[in-house]
Amino acid sequence: MAQTIHKNETAFEVAEFLLQIKAIKLEPAKPFTWASGWKSPIYCDNRKILSYPKTRNYIRQQFVKVIQDVYGVPDVIAGVATGGIGHGVLVAHDLGLPFCYVRSEEKKHGLENKIEGYVESGQSVVVIEDLISTGKSSLRVVEALRGAGLNVKGMAAIFSYGFKVAEDMFKNAHCPLITLSNYDSLVQKACAVGYIQESDLEYLKVWRQDPENWGK
Repeated sequence: MAQTIHKNETAFEVAEFLLQIKAIKLEPAKPFTWASGWKSPIYCDNRKILSYPKTRNYIRQQFVKVIQDVYGVPDVIAGVATGGIGHGVLVAHDLGLPFCYVRSEEKKHGLENKIEGYVESGQSVVVIEDLISTGKSSLRVVEALRGAGLNVKGMAAIFSYGFKVAEDMFKNAHCPLITLSNYDSLVQKACAVGYIQESDLEYLKVWRQDPENWGK
């Protein structure tokens, strides 16, 4: 399964919520630098969602529907640290399931865990992520869970930029990815509500075509 959005109407509704809470920032003159080193005129800050109960609840409900409709209820819900932890806890609570989260790297002290929480080899798990860019950090979590003997049914994320590099990585990792919204839906909604102008679409298109080299 390639990375896909769950439902088109959901994608636009999620995009509208993100715009309403100002989780989307557009700064073409002062581009953002991602952890990957890529420059971007647009930034999606999904951590803001947890501060807005209406938006938070909607996202939780949509995650639950995605899991039930696409993956079936797993044994465990796992959150990607740090952006997926809060949403993962809410989803696990709603489904009455155990929860764990996966660090980007092992702790350097104590038990030196990478997976926090109780899991058992053979359990099925759905991973919750807030944002997919290149997919590299998200798939490290999948690798860690598989290394612990868990059966990763797939990942569900709030938003994806829809880069081909991410699509290829998830395909090669044999990990299904479903997102609630994506870049195309966001840009369409942002233009429709006047958050961006049609004149902005050209440089957003140029960036999307070659994000790794944009701004260099």
